[in-house]
Amino acid sequence: MSTPRFNKDYYGGALLVIVGASAAYASQGYHIGSLEHMGPGYFPCAVGVLLALCGLLLVLSGRKPPGGARQEAALVGHNHDIPDFRGAACIILGTVAFYFLGEYFGLLPATFAIVFISALGDRSNSVWQALLLSAAMMVVAVVIFWWALQVQMPLIKFGG
Repeated sequence: MSTPRFNKDYYGGALLVIVGASAAYASQGYHIGSLEHMGPGYFPCAVGVLLALCGLLLVLSGRKPPGGARQEAALVGHNHDIPDFRGAACIILGTVAFYFLGEYFGLLPATFAIVFISALGDRSNSVWQALLLSAAMMVVAVVIFWWALQVQMPLIKFGG
């Protein structure tokens, strides 16, 4: 049985290149502008290009070392034949929680929920670490989004 020549970083990087290039291409339909006078297409184009470049770096580093991946899996004790959906499920649930809590309760509860639930997707995080990270990100959200960018989302609200 031959082992695959590429690991999951290769395929994830390829997906990032496709998504980033698509975003950069789609942003061409808007006025890009310049760094001094940014148009509505500038930010999507810049993020798309950066995403594609990061994906390209992942693709280039995504080749498996000969025999190294199976030995590492045996040392760590993970069974890579069974997919672990915990991380993906937590990220999806965190995003859904952000939407509903942001709509009905405001920025702070929504930020706490998305960070806390998503952090629990990583098995190496404890509940205490997820709580600390969530609290720190609430402060970051207030400073960046509410104060600096003045996003029109109340910090805390009750009801819809």
